[in-house]
Amino acid sequence: MAWELVLRLLVAGVLGALIGLDREYRAKEAGYRTHFLVSLGSALIMIVSQYGFLELFHNQGVVYDSSRVAAQVVSGIGFIGAGTIILQKQIVRGLTTAAGIWATSGIGLAIGAGLYVLGISAAILTLIGLEALSFIFKSVGVKSSLIEFSTNNKNTLDKIRNRLSSKDYIVASYQMEQQNHQNVVTYQVSMVIKARRNDDESLFSLLKEFQDDIVIYRIE
Repeated sequence: MAWELVLRLLVAGVLGALIGLDREYRAKEAGYRTHFLVSLGSALIMIVSQYGFLELFHNQGVVYDSSRVAAQVVSGIGFIGAGTIILQKQIVRGLTTAAGIWATSGIGLAIGAGLYVLGISAAILTLIGLEALSFIFKSVGVKSSLIEFSTNNKNTLDKIRNRLSSKDYIVASYQMEQQNHQNVVTYQVSMVIKARRNDDESLFSLLKEFQDDIVIYRIE
């Protein structure tokens, strides 16, 4: 019986690590170690919930609900998931990783309960959701991109916004900070652009048209 429980922990950890490898490859906040521990810990809690209080059944008048301990994983995992969600200049990042952690905890609970087929199937479907769906629907919907650059020519700012509008980009957020150093005025600009998911290369090419007037800090 003990080796069967160890096997559950092992399978849960492996499945969690596989999902985490996908997040690690995408350079996300939570990688294979986090997902491994989430899945392993969930499986352990499920096992403790099922078998850790068996001696209580020998006491008359004691009513024990084996699901109560495991149920705390569902709510408790929210603290870890919330930690991976970042709001940066009106761009919300980490939602998929948080959802992946939540799903990984469910996989760990399933394996901990001995539902191998269900847990493995859920892990495969999770990986399909993370990778295959992104590939299939990569041209559907919009993606938010953060652009930060500086320029000494204020007219360039209007030109960039006009060019973005002509390419059907949506300027979701626009912030400009004016700096004066030794009588030279520099405009620090931060923009959030909404565009089709496969338009990153086009966006970079568009900004290169103004490479003589701007210094691009980053596009993400």
